[in-house]
Amino acid sequence: MITGKILLAGGIAIAMASQASAQTVGIGSTKAGAVAQITATISKAVSEHGGGLQMRKQTMGGTQQYIPVVNAGELAFGISNLAQYWMAISGTGLSKPNKYDDLRLVATMMKFNVSFVVPIASGVTEITGLKGKRLAAGLKAAPLFASLHSGGLGTVGLSYDDVTKVPAVGLVQHWRMMMAGKTDGVIAAAGSGFVKQMHAKIKGGIRHISFPNNPAALKAMHKHFPKSYWSVVKPRKGLTGVTEPTTFITYDYMLWTHKKLSDKTAYTVAKVMHQQTKQLKGGGPLWKSYEGNSRLAKDQGMAYHPGAVKYYKEAGLWKR
Repeated sequence: MITGKILLAGGIAIAMASQASAQTVGIGSTKAGAVAQITATISKAVSEHGGGLQMRKQTMGGTQQYIPVVNAGELAFGISNLAQYWMAISGTGLSKPNKYDDLRLVATMMKFNVSFVVPIASGVTEITGLKGKRLAAGLKAAPLFASLHSGGLGTVGLSYDDVTKVPAVGLVQHWRMMMAGKTDGVIAAAGSGFVKQMHAKIKGGIRHISFPNNPAALKAMHKHFPKSYWSVVKPRKGLTGVTEPTTFITYDYMLWTHKKLSDKTAYTVAKVMHQQTKQLKGGGPLWKSYEGNSRLAKDQGMAYHPGAVKYYKEAGLWKR
């Protein structure tokens, strides 16, 4: 009986010690869409391979809502494209006039290629052809894509004043509007599901059209969508709407935290992002371009968290 009580007490003590050593951190997310899918994959990998570190999604209305919460240290992690992150730490664009300079990078993840998509039947083959055409405007629920529209038009010297503005609120809505024949062009990612839907639903199909691949055009894009770059995407099986080598605007997607996060936690998450590449890439098509190599520590001209830097140096991924 005494032995049994000792064993029971020992088991309780071990369980309590395990609970005490466990740590739970949050990561900002949206209810649905790409952000929700990416955060779910990261949370699962960290919780399974973080040595007791548990990560839980904290759902908010959008990236701009959780940026200040992470910056204040009230939430451990967030994700966004690099343009939106740069706006946050520099106090420009969508974050103006607020400057969230306590944010720190943890990992450079996948990249996305986007361009204007138009119905083939429209006869539009380049961005200048969008002059006078109907485009979604407003996009209050997707302000970053409003910036992409403005930047994209700016690459050829156009603006929203040169097109017919059709009020829209969200990203999915603006894709569905073109499928319904209410607009003449949208911004969409190469290989996305909605591009495939548009191609199937719109008579004659759709095509991606090129941005002008030159420094002046990129400078014009950067006025609205900074830290992006050109990529030439070639036609391949399954890449709907890419009928010839096409210049897309490309942006990196980032995992980030705040400067007050412990080095140990940042180190652990960076390690998972490196060592669990196979599991992360299994999170779906969004992870297709993810690389578990030195790209994780890509020099973005912005500070990484010291804990993440420590891991990347130990793993031989830090090249500067």
